[in-house]
Amino acid sequence: MLEKYIFAGFGGQGALLMGKFIAYAGMLEGKEVSWLPSYGPEMRGGTANCSVVVSDEPVASPVVTVATGLVVLNRPSLEKFEKVLLPGGHLFINSSIIDVKPTRTDIHVHYIPVNEVAEKLGNSKVGNMVMLGAFAEATKCVTMDGIVEAMRHTFTGKKEKLIPLNIEGLKAGAELVK
Repeated sequence: MLEKYIFAGFGGQGALLMGKFIAYAGMLEGKEVSWLPSYGPEMRGGTANCSVVVSDEPVASPVVTVATGLVVLNRPSLEKFEKVLLPGGHLFINSSIIDVKPTRTDIHVHYIPVNEVAEKLGNSKVGNMVMLGAFAEATKCVTMDGIVEAMRHTFTGKKEKLIPLNIEGLKAGAELVK
C-alpha cells in the first residue's frame, strides 16, 4: 500500500491538523508515514495545505505531486489541486462553502457538508473532524481508533476537553460516507 494525500484549505480550517492525525495514526499503526505542511505567512485566513504519505514501505519522499486522495476545504484549494489527483482517486469537497463542481469525471467525489454538520454538533470548529471522519471511513488508510489515539496524544492538558466533541465529529463524518 502506498497512499499519497493532500489536505488543503484556508488557514484556521484545520487542514494541517487533519493531515497530522492521519500521519500520526499511521505511525501508531506501524505504517511508514510522512507529513509535510505548507502555509502562507498569514496563518488564519491564508492558504494552508499538507502532503501526507502512508505506506507499508519506507517513504522515499514526503512531496506529493500526484495524489490518491485530496481533501479541499475551500474553492481556491479545489482549483489549485484537482489536477494532481490520480484517475480513480478520491476527492472530498467541503460542500458547505464550495459552490462549484470538479471539472473531472474520472475521480470519486464525496460532497461533505462540513459546516452544517459541525453546527449541528454545536461547534463550528469541529468541521475538520467531520471531514476527517468521512475521509478515514472512505479511504480506510488508517483506523478511527488510530485517529482517536493520535488525538489523545495531541490534545493534552487544557485541550484534553476537546476530545469528546472531536470524536463526535469523526463519527458524524464517517456516517456521511457509509
